Order: sequence, then C-alpha cells, then structure tokens
Amino acid sequence: MDTLTPEGQEKLASLEALLARVRPGARLVSWRELGPDDTGGGGTSKGFGYGRPVRMEILDSSGRQERLVLHTAKPDQFGHDRPSDRARDMLLARETFGLIPGHVGALEVGAITERGLLSLEGARDYYLLTTYAEGEVYAEDLRKVAREGVCSAEDRRRARALGVYLAELHRPVEAPEAAYLRSVRTLVGSSEGIFGIIDGYPEGTPMAPPSRLQAIEARCQGYRWRLRGRAARRRRVHGDFHPFNVVFSGGGALALLDASRGCVGDPADDVTCLAVNYLFFALETPGSWGAGFEPLLTEFFEQYLDRTGDTGLAEVAPPFLAWRALVISNPLFFPSMAPATRDHLLTAAERALDGGRWGLDEARRWFPR
Repeated sequence: MDTLTPEGQEKLASLEALLARVRPGARLVSWRELGPDDTGGGGTSKGFGYGRPVRMEILDSSGRQERLVLHTAKPDQFGHDRPSDRARDMLLARETFGLIPGHVGALEVGAITERGLLSLEGARDYYLLTTYAEGEVYAEDLRKVAREGVCSAEDRRRARALGVYLAELHRPVEAPEAAYLRSVRTLVGSSEGIFGIIDGYPEGTPMAPPSRLQAIEARCQGYRWRLRGRAARRRRVHGDFHPFNVVFSGGGALALLDASRGCVGDPADDVTCLAVNYLFFALETPGSWGAGFEPLLTEFFEQYLDRTGDTGLAEVAPPFLAWRALVISNPLFFPSMAPATRDHLLTAAERALDGGRWGLDEARRWFPR
C-alpha cells in the first residue's frame, strides 16, 4: 500500500482489527471509498447517497480473494442528522439483510469510537443509565388541585416557575432549518406523532370514531405546509413537557425527565403539551376550573409570554394542541378517561385547527362552564 497519512494509518488499523474478527487469518490487500455512483451515467449519475462505504480487498486464510464493504453513515437532512438515527439504521440493517433472498450478507454491526471500531454483535437490546430526580411529578400537584377545587399560592408559584423555565429553555439554537422541518414531520407523520397516535386508538373508542380522527388528521396535514416557512422559530425544546415528566422536590427545585425527539423544534410543542393538561385535569374533575386550573393556566401562559414576547405562538399552536389532545384522549394512555372529557379535548383541537389559533384566550373561552 502507498504511504499513509496518520488518519490513514488509524483507518488501516481499524480495518485490520475488524477483519481479524470477521475473517480470522485473512489479510487486507487494499481498500477504497466508494462514491454514490461509481459507474457514471451522465444525466442518470447519482449525486447523493446516505452512506460512506469502503470496499476492502482481502485474501482469506486459504488465499482466496474476497471483497467486503464497510458501511458508515454521515449526517443529512433526511432523518440521519443525529448519531442515534444512524445507529438505528445500522442495527436495522443487521437485523433484516438476511431476510431478503439474494441480499448481501451483514457480517457485523458496531460503533465507531475514538479507539476504532467497536463490535455490537450479540446485542439484543439497549439500555440507558441516568441519575434520579428526587421529589414528586407535577401530576401529583394537579391531582391535589382537582381534589380541593382550588389552587394555592404555592401552586401558582410553580405554574409561574414552569413558564419561566420554558422561556429560558426556548432560546435560538444552532441547528439547520432542516431540523425544524424534521420536527414538523415528527409532529404529523411519525409513529409517536399524529399518524401513529391515531393508529393506536382502539376500535370503538367512545367519542373518537374513525371519521372524526381522520378529519382531525387531515386538518393537521394542512398545517404541515403552514409551518414549513417558519424555521426561524426553531428553538431548544424539551419535546415531551407534560406533568409526568416534570418533578418538583420538597424545596421546590425543578427537574425534568425524558427529553424527546431531538430537542429542536417549535416552542408551541412544549407550551401546548403542558397547557392541555390543565384542561384535562379540570375536565376530569367538574368544578375545579374556575378557582383551580384556570388561574394556573393563566399564570403559566402570562409568565411565558411576558418573557418571550412570542406573538406568533397562537398561530402555530393548533396542530401541536391537536397532537397532545389526541395523545391524552387515546385510551391506551388514560384508560379511565370519561367519554365527555375525550369529546371536549377533541373538540378543542378541532376548533383550534379550524380557527387557526389557540392560546390562553381560546382556552378560557372554549372551556365548558
């Protein structure tokens, strides 16, 4: 082989270590990176590919020539911008290549580390170790307000604290516009988004016949195009800011659980995710709105808007509100929900989608008295 740069020497060492695992006794003769279209073709030439394959020429232990291909990946705007996306695709390839007759074989899957190529062969599932947040989830606060029918000064303080927290979190983020577009696709078309949540509704769910869900879905698809030109709104977001992911310690300190979906998107996602729960808890406990949850919703919204000045929030909120209303209304998540509550939540989503806005005024005006 030609004289190698330090980077080339590292690549050579990694390829040889890989070869020793998958083809013991084999020798690496040469390697080269393959482009998206090595055959040319004029106007039919392919100019873009998802991966960065490296073809390896080897001699096995018996002297037989063989070619192997090392597939790596690169970030792009097609859902591969996060390392976890690229890991997902590699793991899926290892799982499925062998199911297709005539397909090239997948010999090993692994990760690229600072020390080379780390094999993940034999892995069946994956884990995450985290620290522990001391305290109680915010949902317990809301259950207390529902029982008592009135909010305390401390409840109001915590609602304000959540508005302050989101206002500080929702800062401009250094991310390409494609990250915002991706968050909108996730909102509408992903398995955890509107499409997937609707598909998860059990047949015969009271107040949610397929015709109603289909009509909500169609409205939300229209909003995808309204949001496409609003990438300047992209911010750092939590992505699942509901009362079961918010923890207050005994001293009132705030901790968060389970940030989701890449943490880049529209602030309306987090705002509606929390706000709709004030409606949900109030609807499930008639009589708790006026002195209980309406003041908390007001404290939260006003604190957030005073600090952010986000005058465009209400215009982009409807599909996010619809998503969160659909999640809460799905019996898989809240199997004991009263049908009337489901109807009110879905009606709020429908009104917001049809009216083109949702905010504090709409929440107050549409809440059933």
